[in-house]
Amino acid sequence: MHSAGERMVEVVQKGGRKARVATCEVRFAPVPLKMPSNKVGESTPLFYVSCIEKDNPDGLCWHLLTSEPVTTAEQAVTILCWYEKRWLIEDFHKSWKSGGTQVEDLRLQSKGNLERMIVILAFIAVRVQQLRHLGLQPELAEQQSCETLLGSKAWKLQWLKVEKCKPPQKAPSVHWAYLSLGKLAGWHDSKRTGIVGWERLWEGWFKLQTILEGYELAQSLEHEM
Repeated sequence: MHSAGERMVEVVQKGGRKARVATCEVRFAPVPLKMPSNKVGESTPLFYVSCIEKDNPDGLCWHLLTSEPVTTAEQAVTILCWYEKRWLIEDFHKSWKSGGTQVEDLRLQSKGNLERMIVILAFIAVRVQQLRHLGLQPELAEQQSCETLLGSKAWKLQWLKVEKCKPPQKAPSVHWAYLSLGKLAGWHDSKRTGIVGWERLWEGWFKLQTILEGYELAQSLEHEM
């Protein structure tokens, strides 16, 4: 077993667990998977990477197997960096498949139409995920303009609908957009968590797009008349 030094890992808050930064020891080693005795062939090369929190027997503990070559400390750290992205991938699946755009519930007659709708909803799911990912980090979300995710017309229409007054000159933050999309879908934060669920966020996004399309249609009719 080879050492790859120490790594600081941010452990997010979840349930009763507080957010913290864990000091972990990283190790790696080759672990070839032997072919069963009743089969013909060579062993399968695999590599093991561990990331275990120091001085905390109940702390963070990752045991990873990969087919990617891991023969140096740098390669071991790269594998850990990839693994740390898994939460974003899982969140995308929630946004795309079950909790957000609910692509799994699609019922279309032809394979071609189904594939086209799946791709369209994947792009929307990314945007919904971006809003929620930033919305769950209020300090960061307050520093970023919502215009980067919604566009000028969209946030102004959203402001009129939710705040029921004239939009400000400067675009509000992404955190405002995140919360107000929830309100657009009937979310009231009754549990005082400040967390908008996937379904409410998607519903708010869908309503906003409907409002935006209606506005643009009305504008085009005025120009024609």
